[in-house]
Amino acid sequence: MTGDEVTLDDLRRRLDEIDRQLLTLVAERQELSREIARVKRTTGHPTRDYEREREVIMSARAVASEVGVSPALAESILRLLIRSSLTTQERASVVAHGAGSGRRALVIGGGGKMGRWFVEFLASQGFSVEVADPAGAPPGAVAVDDWRKTDLRHDFIVLATPLGITDAILRDLALRRPPGVVFDIGSLKSPLRAGLMALKSHGLKVTSVHPMFGPDTELLSGRHVIFIDLGSDEALERARELFAPTMAEQVVMSLDEHDRLIAYVLGLSHALNIAFFTALAESGEAAPRLARMSSTTFDAQLDVASKVAQESPDLYFEIQSLNDYGAESLEALAKAVERIRTAVLSRDYESFVALMQRGRDYLEDRRIVVERRA
Repeated sequence: MTGDEVTLDDLRRRLDEIDRQLLTLVAERQELSREIARVKRTTGHPTRDYEREREVIMSARAVASEVGVSPALAESILRLLIRSSLTTQERASVVAHGAGSGRRALVIGGGGKMGRWFVEFLASQGFSVEVADPAGAPPGAVAVDDWRKTDLRHDFIVLATPLGITDAILRDLALRRPPGVVFDIGSLKSPLRAGLMALKSHGLKVTSVHPMFGPDTELLSGRHVIFIDLGSDEALERARELFAPTMAEQVVMSLDEHDRLIAYVLGLSHALNIAFFTALAESGEAAPRLARMSSTTFDAQLDVASKVAQESPDLYFEIQSLNDYGAESLEALAKAVERIRTAVLSRDYESFVALMQRGRDYLEDRRIVVERRA
């Protein structure tokens, strides 16, 4: 068949064939990743090797240049493949760790999004998982009608309930004195102080955990899990052991330090995006009209704000209103906006430049710290 005789359908069929070959190679690569994970566990090598990743990416860029493919495209593809490989290796490591073999866990609120994540996470480690939630239990877990009717002799009791009811459950648990480790996964700890302190005062194994990622997260590399030290060394150590086979970065801090930082990490970022889409909604500019416009910064901000807008208003209101330190970050945001407004309206060039420069310096310092950790 000559070039003139080739039809569009012929070309598309050839593309389909190449796509299938590519996916077959990806599947082969993932299988190899599982074998690499096994060898790493046997030899004691860490799951992630940043130097090796850099070598792979630089090699891909060089090969791409030789064959006439965009090096940037090659890097993007390889980064996706590396992430997939790391996810495969991390899952294999969690399963092989088998920390929950022969042990029990109770997840109160296990029918919610993050509750389901913990149910699957614990089950993958071999725990027999029971779930107490009106919504029922995810597949593979045992549903219980009421956690109060269980024997509470679980190795772990995890609270994945809304902040508004978590404190009462913690205080109830304190009266029942379960022998295992108890921890919540709330985004804030201020509203839970009374319940956590009740467990502590009864001498129970209690800590508090904040997974800094969403329920759709598959790979924990580069993600943080915060552990609150409430004075029980055993509870803290055993909770941290759950994440030992993952690549999550573990951070230990006090309850007050956590909420002070979260006021900025979550409170400020949420408020900024809520202010952004509120300003757009009240601007008088119709959404279809703005949709015809595009800029790199606006599109990136719009993407983040769109995700925030889809989140639970109840949860986001709790994060803003129940944090003992929440007013601090909101006041900082209000002052920053007013300084920008004043500099622009008064045409104060020097003040505006100073704001930009201070931000650059701060963000550069943060970049350096992050790169050193990596």
